Amino acid sequence: MTLELPAGSPQLDLPWIITFGPLDDEEEWEPVVCGPYERAHALALAQHVVADEDLMAVVEPLLPATSIEQIRGEISVAQRLAAEAADEIDDVLDDDAEDEHDHDHDHEDEDGHAALEPPTEAELKAAFARISARLTA
Repeated sequence: MTLELPAGSPQLDLPWIITFGPLDDEEEWEPVVCGPYERAHALALAQHVVADEDLMAVVEPLLPATSIEQIRGEISVAQRLAAEAADEIDDVLDDDAEDEHDHDHDHEDEDGHAALEPPTEAELKAAFARISARLTA
């Protein structure tokens, strides 16, 4: 499975990942995520791996989100699409939204550590450069 994108789409130039998982619900194992790859390479690898196995492969762009708002926007889109796909998911999303407001706002995790500040756009972009350098070294 992959996104069908029109020619010239900016997503075509993004790095792509492949998530391999069981083909049916009877098998239970954690999906394996591989990448990043260029889109053509990801599609070819996925096709060759699943050709001889009973596996599912999802090829998707790795979105280099650089702000909390952008991440939340992507999450909202994914939630909206899932809700439109099945009525059962609507119930789950509604339950999750109600539970979201039942937690303390003390900004500490379970171990009492202070919450980390989110990275800035510049820090994220610098990290992307470091990751790229490690992958090409």
